[in-house]
Amino acid sequence: MVNHKHEKGTENVLILQGGGSLGAFACGVFKALAKKNVKFDIIAGTSIGGINGAIAAGSRNDTPEKDLEDFWLELAQGSYNIVPDMFTLDFDYQKYQTKLKRSPAASVNAAFFGVPNFFIPRWFNFNAPNSNLSQPKEYVQPPWKWTYLYDNSILGNTIEKYIDFKKLSPKVHQNDSNTNNSNVNNSTRLIITAVDVLTAEPLIFDSYKKPIEMKHLLATIGYPQYGFPWVEVSEGTFAWDGSLLSNTPIREVMVASPSKNKNIFVVENYPKKIEKLPANMSEVMSRAKDIMFSDKTQSLEKMSRLITRHVNLIEALYDVFQESEKSKIDKDKIEYITKEHSTLVQKHGAKILKLNRITRINPETPYPLQNADFSLDTIKELIKQGERKTLEYLK
Repeated sequence: MVNHKHEKGTENVLILQGGGSLGAFACGVFKALAKKNVKFDIIAGTSIGGINGAIAAGSRNDTPEKDLEDFWLELAQGSYNIVPDMFTLDFDYQKYQTKLKRSPAASVNAAFFGVPNFFIPRWFNFNAPNSNLSQPKEYVQPPWKWTYLYDNSILGNTIEKYIDFKKLSPKVHQNDSNTNNSNVNNSTRLIITAVDVLTAEPLIFDSYKKPIEMKHLLATIGYPQYGFPWVEVSEGTFAWDGSLLSNTPIREVMVASPSKNKNIFVVENYPKKIEKLPANMSEVMSRAKDIMFSDKTQSLEKMSRLITRHVNLIEALYDVFQESEKSKIDKDKIEYITKEHSTLVQKHGAKILKLNRITRINPETPYPLQNADFSLDTIKELIKQGERKTLEYLK
C-alpha cells in the first residue's frame, strides 16, 4: 500500500452493534481489549451499542471495563424470574434420539414484567412518567392510542452511575503550534446514531461536535418494534433507534473522521454466517433477525479500496505536478488543482487498513427473543463468551 505525505496517522475504532441483552457480549469484548491494553480513538454504536459506547468513552470511575460489567450485572441482578423456564422432550431427527430441551422464560418475564433498571411496562407503571420521557401526555391516553409499550427512561437513572457526561462533550484547547483555537480532545470520541421519525434521515450524535446528553442515549435505544418510545432530541426532531437504518455504524465514522486511516474492530452481536439451516419456525425467526441486524458493510469495504486507489493515483499525479514546470500551466488551473488536492486528499481519503470482526456465537437452539434475555446466567455467559472470543482472536 502506498503511503503519502498527506496521511495524518491511524485511528483505532470500536464499532458496537445494537442487540438488547446481547450487548453484554460487547462488555466481554471490551474487558479483553482492556486487558491487552488496546485503546480506541473513536467508539461508535447504535441502540444498546450506543449505551455501551457511552459508558466506555465516559466512564465515571475511569475504569470503563469495570463500569461496563457493573452496569450489565446491575441490569441482570434486577431482572425478574416470575415465570419459570419450561422443559420439553424434543426429537432430534438428525441423530434419531430424544433429548430434554430447555426453553428459557427470561424473555417472557422481561416482556410482561419489564427489567426494573431498564424499562417498565406501561400497564404496571401507574406513577407519573420520568422527566426524561418525551411523550408524557400519552400516559393519560387509552391503550388503543399508545405509541409505545415500555417506559425506558428509567435506564437514565441506571447509567448515570457509570457515565461522566463531561467526558462526552467537545473540549476546546489552545493548540501550541497554532495561534488559532482548534478542537483537541484528549478523551475518546463517541459517535452514536438514531433516525428521524418524521423524515427517515439518519441522526448522528458526535461528542467532538456537540455534548452528548441523556436524551441522545434514550433516543438511540428507542426501537419501536419492541415498544420503546421516540425521544425529542431537539425542537421538532423526534428520534428512534439508529439500528432501523444501520446496526453497524462504520460509514458514519468514515464520514465523521474522513482524513485519518482506520484500524476498525467490529463487535457483531448478530452472526453473518451459521453452520446449518434452521430446524423450526423459532430458529427461522431467529436467523431472520440475525440477517436483518448483521453487518452489511462489505460494499463499503470495496468502495474504500476503490477510493484508496483513486487517492493513490491523485497523489502520484500531484507529485508529478509539483515537480513540473508550473510556468507553462495556466495560473487558474494551478489554483484549482492545489485547492482540489487539499479538499479531496488532505481532508478526505481515509483508508480502512484492517477490519477486525469479533462475533457472538448463537446458542445450540437459537430463538427470536434471546435479545430480551436479561437473566443473570445469560448475561454472565455472554460477558464470558465476549472475553474468550476476543482473547482467542488477539492471539
